[in-house]
Amino acid sequence: MTEARRRTENAPSAADRILATASQLFYEHGIRATGVNKIAERAAVTKVTLYAHFGSKDGLVAAHLRARDRRWWAEFDTYLAESMTAEERLKAMFDAYRTWALAGEFRGCGFVNAATELTAPDHPGRAIIHDHKEGIRRYLEAFATEAGCLHPADVAEEWFLLLEGATVAASLRHGTEPLHRARQAALRLLPSARAE
Repeated sequence: MTEARRRTENAPSAADRILATASQLFYEHGIRATGVNKIAERAAVTKVTLYAHFGSKDGLVAAHLRARDRRWWAEFDTYLAESMTAEERLKAMFDAYRTWALAGEFRGCGFVNAATELTAPDHPGRAIIHDHKEGIRRYLEAFATEAGCLHPADVAEEWFLLLEGATVAASLRHGTEPLHRARQAALRLLPSARAE
């Protein structure tokens, strides 16, 4: 196999290039501010190719959010891999958010950012955002149940609000102190902390 052929076979497909480019631009500049012309130009494809793969800008936004959701859960699973107890998993969740807030140009939660722009209730991206956030809340409820919290759904909601609020505060303040404080507050809601 020639080197040129090997490079061609390993090169990302047009759809992959479009999606990667759109995801970067949507996060850096916002969904509304990023037009399909800019995405097509950066991905080195025509608009016809973009529409052939994703149907519309809304279709591309939905694909971007689905891909972001898959990446998020894959990364999160690595944080949980060595956590044995509910308390360790709760700490790992806050630590994961802190790590993400320190990585690159953090502009807040990509799902929250998208939700502020996708105001139409029937936009296909809204359901993906809802499912992503509900998945996080369900994880937290499982942690609360395992930890022996008396009202796990209520505790999970408080943890969820701490996590989401601290993420917004971290992006506004350009620092991770809000996530550190939220983590400490979350741990105080554990039965073991209340028993001390």
